[in-house]
Amino acid sequence: MTKTILGFLIFVSSISFSQHKIKGILVPKVKTDWVILYKIEGTKQVFISNTNLKTDSLKIGNKKEAVSVFEITLPSNAKSGAYRATYALEGAGSVDFFFHKEDVTFRLNPQYPDETITFLKSEENKLYKEYLAKISAAQEKLDSIQISAFQNQGTKNKEAYKKALAKVLKTQQKYEELAKNKYIFPLVKATLRNNIPEIETSPDAYMEAMKVSYFDKIDFSNETLKNSSFITDRVADFVFYLNFSDDEKTQQNLYKEAIKKVLGKIKSQTYQKEIIEYLITQFEATKNLEIIDYIFENQYNKLPENLQDTTFKKEKLALFATEIGRIAPNFSWTEKGKKMQLSTLNDASQYVLVFWSTSCSHCLREIPQLHTFMKDKKNIKVIAFALEKEASAWESFSKTNLFGFHNVVGLKKWENEIARTYQIVATPTYFVLDKNKKIIAKPDEIDDVKAFFNKK
Repeated sequence: MTKTILGFLIFVSSISFSQHKIKGILVPKVKTDWVILYKIEGTKQVFISNTNLKTDSLKIGNKKEAVSVFEITLPSNAKSGAYRATYALEGAGSVDFFFHKEDVTFRLNPQYPDETITFLKSEENKLYKEYLAKISAAQEKLDSIQISAFQNQGTKNKEAYKKALAKVLKTQQKYEELAKNKYIFPLVKATLRNNIPEIETSPDAYMEAMKVSYFDKIDFSNETLKNSSFITDRVADFVFYLNFSDDEKTQQNLYKEAIKKVLGKIKSQTYQKEIIEYLITQFEATKNLEIIDYIFENQYNKLPENLQDTTFKKEKLALFATEIGRIAPNFSWTEKGKKMQLSTLNDASQYVLVFWSTSCSHCLREIPQLHTFMKDKKNIKVIAFALEKEASAWESFSKTNLFGFHNVVGLKKWENEIARTYQIVATPTYFVLDKNKKIIAKPDEIDDVKAFFNKK
């Protein structure tokens, strides 16, 4: 019996010993009272734990300052990898670090987390932060000499470049040795830029060399790199910053070539899917429909069907269904006993599609103005889509106020299927369509509708 109890105590002790803590000190204190811990896996973050932020005081210099602190105990089976502590939903409200079988304690200014983070405990993170500071300083020195050479060619620059390049390589070699057998080793190895051996006097040639060799040090199959923000950050830099042009058409072509090159580096189709979805989300922010369509058509749709996320695809395409440049989603209605469809209308060279309601005071003021403005414009037709909770109000109004428009009524108002497709959240909402029903403008109000047609 004694042996059994002793064995149990040793077992419990070993479990306790294998657990590790993540501690954070935020100086000064933040207004929020919580922190969420995620693990970064590919392009996504997976919830691990959450806890309250507590207020404490810390002596800084000669005075005490209020700070926010937290502590999270990781489960004994917590996996090594990149983690993210989030303490605000907007702005600079998170910080990334690495966990690998050791406690992690850090202090930072919550307004500038990446720039101010200091690791008080964690050899891996201390070493990686030190490495980034040293290699960045050496690389910046090399870059400054290269930039100087673009304006002032000479042997001094060549000699200085070789000396600075040697410093970069020596720094890299030192930290690769220090990081050997550590979790951060693949990150250290992949961070080094593939600098050209001789100084370049042509900016165009320099940028082209940069683009050609940009991913040479990166192993896209390495799990440490994949399960951190490292690769996604490099992909974003390559696609959005390294491939840049002031000319819009050239820029679109550069995006396409950059995306093709990035995905060509990734052998795993599962990881390809993650990066494709990441890029689509990035282009979503600028509503770059041409590139989003290009990625779906040339990359996403060519993945094996079992890898494609139909919900993701449907949501993203629906999100931009009514943006300028899209063909307006089709709908049908009955007009004077005849079945009509938006897609087959052919009685004008342009159309104004307006979603309105009899219960909307702005609409009751603007719809008559729209009628007056359009009366002498024979090549422009109005499609007035009334969103009503029930038909009776519209039927009563329409007896004397149809205005000669194509009139459509949609019940259930905001829940109407067509209203949801067009993402209508307010009335009146205007769309200007060409003869092919492509959306060419989205005026905010009646004055914008008038301005659009008056400028022609």
